[in-house]
Amino acid sequence: MSLLASDNKAIIVAMDHARTHGFIEGLEDPGKVIDEVVAAGVDGVMTTFGVIKHYRDKLIGRVPTILRLDGGPSLYNQDWLAYTEWSLLHTIEDALLLGVDGVVLMAFVGIPVELETYRLVSRISAECLRAKLPLMVEALPCPSPRIPDAKSPEAMAAAARLGFEHGADYIKSYYTGTTEGFRQVVNNCPVPVLIAGGPKVDTNQEVLQQVAGAMEAGAAGVVFGRNIWQSGQPQQMVSALRHIIHENGSVSEAVRHLKD
Repeated sequence: MSLLASDNKAIIVAMDHARTHGFIEGLEDPGKVIDEVVAAGVDGVMTTFGVIKHYRDKLIGRVPTILRLDGGPSLYNQDWLAYTEWSLLHTIEDALLLGVDGVVLMAFVGIPVELETYRLVSRISAECLRAKLPLMVEALPCPSPRIPDAKSPEAMAAAARLGFEHGADYIKSYYTGTTEGFRQVVNNCPVPVLIAGGPKVDTNQEVLQQVAGAMEAGAAGVVFGRNIWQSGQPQQMVSALRHIIHENGSVSEAVRHLKD
């Protein structure tokens, strides 16, 4: 099964943040967020075992659902992109039991857990092949002595390719900041690349400009969390993203969806 829509593009809402944050503004009521974004026309939801288990009726069979299988310490223990521990928390059997449409794993490049994340991706990619489940890999370069600029096109392109080489069907990557830079990432990765949103951006228009730049570079879409459900108008934001991603619309036209 493809995690992309019929036009080979996708807007996927990420809702796995509370697994590391515990408390995070905007995700207090997962069921409400799910209802809002599904009604707005998202192409998928990526979230945790707990959310899928307790909101199955809002997800399974209603919208393509992607389960995060791996994890590490909470942010009360270690910082994001600086982990010393990372492991598999759920299995492909768990994914099949829940009835999800795909799974996602991390690949951290440049920090001590790097090799362990490759082991997990390699193992799960083979299991996904047998189970006929697509695998998304969130492949991220991490600030480290050998990666002085984790957002550089070269670092992002290397991370995306490493995710592909270990078995990913889709790559989730940060935007490099420019269309030219992100084109380097896409051109070096034989599978579809979707951009992560990261922390909430200052303005919704800036979010749309980043998405337009990534799509121009050949991105397949977005896997956004905070820039949708912390936007103050999640349904309108999904509508604006759809205008850019699925309708090849401009940022100026998409902004009008935020004002409706």
